[in-house]
Amino acid sequence: MSTTSRITAAALAAAAGMTALAGCGSSGNSGSADAKTVTLVSHDSFNASKSVLAAFEKESGYKVKMIKGGDAGEAVNKAILSKDNPQGDVFFGIDNALLSRGLNAGLFTPYKAQGLDSVPADLQLDKDAHRVTPLDYGDICVNYDRAYFTAHKLTPPQSFDDLLKPQYKGLLVTENSATSSPGLAFQLGTIATHGGGGTSRSSEAESGGSWSDYWKKLKANGVEVVNSWEQAYNERFSGSAAGKGKGDKPLVVSYASSPPAEVMGKTPAPKEAPTGVATGTCFRQIEFGGLLKGAKNEKGGKALLDFLLSKKFQEDMPLQMFVNPARKDAKVPELFTRYGANIDKPATLAPETINKNRDQWIKQWSSLVLK
Repeated sequence: MSTTSRITAAALAAAAGMTALAGCGSSGNSGSADAKTVTLVSHDSFNASKSVLAAFEKESGYKVKMIKGGDAGEAVNKAILSKDNPQGDVFFGIDNALLSRGLNAGLFTPYKAQGLDSVPADLQLDKDAHRVTPLDYGDICVNYDRAYFTAHKLTPPQSFDDLLKPQYKGLLVTENSATSSPGLAFQLGTIATHGGGGTSRSSEAESGGSWSDYWKKLKANGVEVVNSWEQAYNERFSGSAAGKGKGDKPLVVSYASSPPAEVMGKTPAPKEAPTGVATGTCFRQIEFGGLLKGAKNEKGGKALLDFLLSKKFQEDMPLQMFVNPARKDAKVPELFTRYGANIDKPATLAPETINKNRDQWIKQWSSLVLK
């Protein structure tokens, strides 16, 4: 959560240091080699339990080949650039911030996956055409390193405005909006809060008004920008177990479900996770999968999409990618609910508002922050 990827989120398999799908290829530029192979194209944070994947392969008769294409934003761009000769059969990981880009490019073939009736209507952003299937959701939020704030006797920030305060100067690392799905989601959260679509500040947001002023102040307060979630969380964030505390930024843009990843496998179970979530900095991310147009194994691709929306995969997902399953009847592990943050009112923007303004917003953001 995706997005977190996935956040995620985003999403978050890399946060737990988990391995990629066993026995699957990690690179390549062609679709399924034969009718018994189905190729899944995704971002680097996709993961599934070996047993769950093996069950699908046994039941369906298809061998899954995996192609990972970097951060979600990078993976989507690659899929669009190769759409006339698709890399695989199914794409997993396009989110609500990038969805219209893929749909407008004609990336997907319509298919109504089995189990869609168990997905809440508010997650089905393409419910009339069924070009994509909602598979998970999560909230992109600022995470903080509890140990740092305890040692420095500082109260962690809780809102976007808090991040502008002098006591947090130079403490935050975020991802590039142009290359990272969580980075773009964080930017959209600031737009929704400081002048987003669907509010009285809509015209301000669309003209680059108050949200751009916010980013000028955030830049002046020392925000660091890196290209990907993996780089931000695992290399720059001081609270990342994967980074072994080598990072010097106690604030990072990640997912509301990142804290369980830091607790997983620890015995005895701690009272709380070593990282926390600034709950007033969250933007809701929804991830989708779709059958790639021109897929060499369309039948296998449909079977794979059905599997991704099955209860077996959906219930495996939380502790593999640290996102919430799209199916409302899928059970979520206690570890996930105990240590993850529940965001009641995340910031949101209407898909049509994102579609209309996204590219210009990214361009404005890049000009403001990266130069």
